[in-house]
Amino acid sequence: MGFSFNVLKKDATTKARLGRLVTAHGVVETPAFMPVGTQGSVKALSPRDLEEIGCQMILANTYHLYLRPGAEVIRELGGLHRFMGWQGSILTDSGGYQVFSLGALRKITEEGVHFQSHLDGSSHLLTPEKVVQIQEDLGSDIAMVLDECIPHPATRDYVRASTGRTVRWAERSLIVRKRSDQALFGIVQGGMYEDLRTECVKEMTRLPFDGFAVGGLGVGEEEATLSSIGAFTAGLLPEDRPRYLMGVGRPEDLIFAVRSGYDLFDCVLPTRNARTGTLFTSKGKINIKRAEFTNDPRPADESCSCYCCRHFSRAYLRHLYLAGEILAAQLHTIHNIYFYHRLMEKLRQLIRENRAEETLDIVL
Repeated sequence: MGFSFNVLKKDATTKARLGRLVTAHGVVETPAFMPVGTQGSVKALSPRDLEEIGCQMILANTYHLYLRPGAEVIRELGGLHRFMGWQGSILTDSGGYQVFSLGALRKITEEGVHFQSHLDGSSHLLTPEKVVQIQEDLGSDIAMVLDECIPHPATRDYVRASTGRTVRWAERSLIVRKRSDQALFGIVQGGMYEDLRTECVKEMTRLPFDGFAVGGLGVGEEEATLSSIGAFTAGLLPEDRPRYLMGVGRPEDLIFAVRSGYDLFDCVLPTRNARTGTLFTSKGKINIKRAEFTNDPRPADESCSCYCCRHFSRAYLRHLYLAGEILAAQLHTIHNIYFYHRLMEKLRQLIRENRAEETLDIVL
């Protein structure tokens, strides 16, 4: 199967849409949430766990896999799918955000990004061309171009210069792409300036990308700005290609973004929160460490049918967490990822029924 995307239905009262994304490794019903498997593993979960939850596509990180174990190693062992034992679809991000987070350890030039490894301090250069080559070696289904994740706040001059460079890097990425079985997405930047977002979309969409991502949001801006810039940018993107909102993952943000017309999402929030004892439930978030759960026989969420909720009590989950048991992270992560996937299922069903604007029966 080659890459394709079709919009199957649009909601009657919002901009939400139901889609079918096809990759070489299967079909992804959109809108969809991708669990983050930074180093070729969704923390605390096996591929079997992900399959049982119903995951369709996961995200892995180019920066981390490039540094360890190396893209060549993964290529020689049959590609990332075989390497990690995952048969579903994989999207690899470019590593731009990870490099951005290195701060003083990196320097951005027109050539690319010079940085020091967070592992051993060794020096590296990531260029747009090299990022494409790494992802082609990994063999992911969807690859992302190298971009600069613009910090917030940032001056207008800085944002304009950075966004222009991201467009030029995108053009260079297309020149060197070789794999016909791997989709390549462009990334829209522009900071919190609507006119710069508009300019970036205009430049990116004249290029033959298979889909478009929106980056540079969820980087510390106010919630109202996140929502307004996110919705504004979605409205500029082509109808016939997938729209991916990068790194935004609070449930309330996902609901708003789906209603704004986005199709794909990723975020570390459900897995990271799981490891610190915070569980998402239909009645709102709970912190399993709280003493009130010491003798609580109920599951984490009485309306949830995940493996964790079918078999274990809040009292047991609290005990595991306080005892430092690895099983706590596994069960919490199963539950949180299941919650996110059921949220996406609910949204898809509402779109089918032209009810995407309705309030969901969950507490956010």
